[in-house]
Amino acid sequence: MLNNLNNNQKKAVVTNSRYVRIIAGAGSGKTRVLTSRIAWLIKNKMAFPNQILAITFTNKAANEMKERVSRMMEQTGTMVWISTIHSLCVRILREDIVCMGMPRNFTVMDADDQKAILKEAYKELGLDKTSLSFSSALDYISANKGEEITVERAYLLAGQLPGEKRKAQVYEYYVKRQNALYALDFDDLLLVSVRMFRQFPEVLSKWQKRFTHIHVDEFQDIDKIQYELIRHLAGLYNDVYVVGDPDQTIYTWRGADVNIIMNFEKDFDPCETIILNENYRSTPQILEGANSLIVNNRYRVEKELFTSNPSQEKITHYSSASDEYEARWIATKMSELHKQGIAWRDMAVLYRSNYLSRAIEKGLLDEHIPYIIFGGVKFYERAEIKDALCYLRMICGADDLALTRILNKPKRGLGNKSIDTILSKAKEEQCSMYEAMKNHKLFTGKNQKTIDEFVKMIERWRQKANEGIEIFKLLEMAIDDSGYRSMLEDDKEIERLENLKELINDVQNFTVNYPESSLDEYLQLVSLYGDKSEIEMGQAVQLMTVHASKGLEFDTVFLCGMNDGVFPSERSMQDGLKGLEEERRLAYVAMTRAKRKLYITEPGGFSYILQRPRMKSRFIDEIEESTLEHIGATFDYGKPKEYNISLLDDNFEPVRLQRPMEKKSRSGLKANDIVIHGVFGEGIVLSIKEGLAEIAFPFPHGIKKILATHPSLKKKNS
Repeated sequence: MLNNLNNNQKKAVVTNSRYVRIIAGAGSGKTRVLTSRIAWLIKNKMAFPNQILAITFTNKAANEMKERVSRMMEQTGTMVWISTIHSLCVRILREDIVCMGMPRNFTVMDADDQKAILKEAYKELGLDKTSLSFSSALDYISANKGEEITVERAYLLAGQLPGEKRKAQVYEYYVKRQNALYALDFDDLLLVSVRMFRQFPEVLSKWQKRFTHIHVDEFQDIDKIQYELIRHLAGLYNDVYVVGDPDQTIYTWRGADVNIIMNFEKDFDPCETIILNENYRSTPQILEGANSLIVNNRYRVEKELFTSNPSQEKITHYSSASDEYEARWIATKMSELHKQGIAWRDMAVLYRSNYLSRAIEKGLLDEHIPYIIFGGVKFYERAEIKDALCYLRMICGADDLALTRILNKPKRGLGNKSIDTILSKAKEEQCSMYEAMKNHKLFTGKNQKTIDEFVKMIERWRQKANEGIEIFKLLEMAIDDSGYRSMLEDDKEIERLENLKELINDVQNFTVNYPESSLDEYLQLVSLYGDKSEIEMGQAVQLMTVHASKGLEFDTVFLCGMNDGVFPSERSMQDGLKGLEEERRLAYVAMTRAKRKLYITEPGGFSYILQRPRMKSRFIDEIEESTLEHIGATFDYGKPKEYNISLLDDNFEPVRLQRPMEKKSRSGLKANDIVIHGVFGEGIVLSIKEGLAEIAFPFPHGIKKILATHPSLKKKNS
């Protein structure tokens, strides 16, 4: 297992230190080190497999680690606890949540379940999504839970502010509905686990004794509550081994705290820090360029990636006249590369914000290049998949959220009024909506007959489940008996039918891999499974934000839209040095996704998002000049300074131009000149800097910065 490891990797695998921090640079083989470490512990009898815990942050990473450990250790490898942190909390709570006054078979809520409760809340409170969006409400609820702010405290903090009071009302409804459903959302899984450990030392002691070695992957991405959970489990005696890279902390907006990995050696003393800085992914020029960028950050653990890769191909920096020309150039270059043998799926376009995809998509469509938006609708989030899984949930627990989703899918003539009647009876009897339907006659005539048939169908499935029918057959039965398959066939929804077939295939694989597992366990797994990707084998270029690209790699990467105010983003720069350093880390992550070739592109022209001419990103100037080749035109804040190429020629070829950019203004303006602007009137030029004129206009306009060559600006004749 130590074969093919470099010296630092071997050191990281065999270390005897109790507390270990691995600073693993991009592409440095951290998963190999982590899995080899686990296998080393088992092989050398330093721990039993079931005493080893490994925490990851995506199901994809957990599955990859499980497969690797299983290959290395065969049967014993399957006994290691490898899971996401949320899955770990579910397992902990299934055993001990009764001490918190909750049943062990609590429901794990996903995003759709949360929105279903919000719909109920908005209806009861007379709110609409225009006054408070679902995403804003969920952010508010999550923030309150994270800070352990109760509903009562939320009302106090809201004071007399109408908007804040509305949020507090939604929060109150949400929490009460959760309690009635015995349901926990993803935030609760962590919060309730930590609260339980604080309140019940005997429960904490039990789980501390369960593990002797705790491993945490992507440690730079954890937040304070996750860290508290890890520290609880570590206790005074367990070994703690964390792997991460402070230079790749890019999720502070959702709670990640770079201070946690930076201060780990203070919290766990004495700590051994091992740096993995040999990169197996990228070329020397890409790494040198990325290193020269990230070294500008002050708050980091010093390291410099290197590689033995022999390639010397430089990073290509392309400047274009506009975002349309940028997109056309990217599409043309992709076509060339594809003809040279590079698969579409091995090329990716990365951008800072989603709105930047518009021009890129158009460029790819014009060039007939297949593409997908990575992070679009994920498999388990598709409507037909949600519906099918809710039918399965009716067999297990028949929770209200599942019932309201599928009661009228396909249409059974039961509208909102009928659902309200059922809900009212359930509240009156203090039971679930399904129990109200099952035990009471709520309607007369056709509606009651429909309800009776629905209940009979669910009870028939439950009987089959009790008889031990395989889960995938149960799913097929639910899709057929409910009329859902017929509905899709009648509407000729071929793609959605294929998705349902894939779900059946997924369930079948689950039953083969986990023959002793139940339907409830499958539903639990799916509720936590957020990154099953149906595109990995697709023959298409992948478009995504830089955040979405974290953990991925591609032969060829196009990093587009590299303008100040876009990347680094305007909003982040308002957060001062902290925001700028996070943006630089994000650019570092983007650059290190490329294995063989990296293109950095920046458009000129006027940005209607920024409401000013586009300027080259400061990050481009921070990249070591010797690693770059510059092609295209050089621009003075949106207007080309040289036209060595015809931008109107469909068959244009970019040419190399001299840099740095020309500093002298081509407008003929100079300080103290009097100018006339079409809107602002007469003004005086205060300064000219890199083609941008700073001009003082009369009240109410004040000082404006305007492109010196802008056609609306004219020098006043003296």
